[in-house]
Amino acid sequence: MDLVLPSLEYQQSYHSYIKELGNEERYPFILDFDYQDFTAYLTKIKHFSEGINLPCGYVASSTFWLIHHNEIVGVTNLRHHLNPQIKHCGGHIGLSIRPSKRGAGLGILLMKLSIEKLHSMGNSELHIHCYESNLASERAIICNGGVFDSAIKSDSHIVKRYIINLA
Repeated sequence: MDLVLPSLEYQQSYHSYIKELGNEERYPFILDFDYQDFTAYLTKIKHFSEGINLPCGYVASSTFWLIHHNEIVGVTNLRHHLNPQIKHCGGHIGLSIRPSKRGAGLGILLMKLSIEKLHSMGNSELHIHCYESNLASERAIICNGGVFDSAIKSDSHIVKRYIINLA
């Protein structure tokens, strides 16, 4: 399995990934971007990684796709740093696994690869958050060294906040 930057090569796989997600809430947030003009979509993701044209409250973030047999099986979005709002609720990593590939440990692998990428970008303390009801995400965080910090209420959800120290 490879962690790659988004590219035109995987356009068809990306379209099928989104279709497979159906109406479920999408994470990370970049999965909600309009992708019909795929070149424009890729440009927008690249701009996010460069900190260009970010909406208010957002920080620079890089997106990677987990590829297996030329198919996107997972998506991760890594915030380069945190502002106070995202440190409070959001954290460094947003990821998802293609629904048909869930339950095979890919979330744990993608979390591991995401943590390694963030560490290589100079981050030594990672804040990783998940909804209390998302047991798969919580397991991926804990399996990769996440230590429970606190829980907060956000909208109608309880968000569990974990910290990973890489120093």
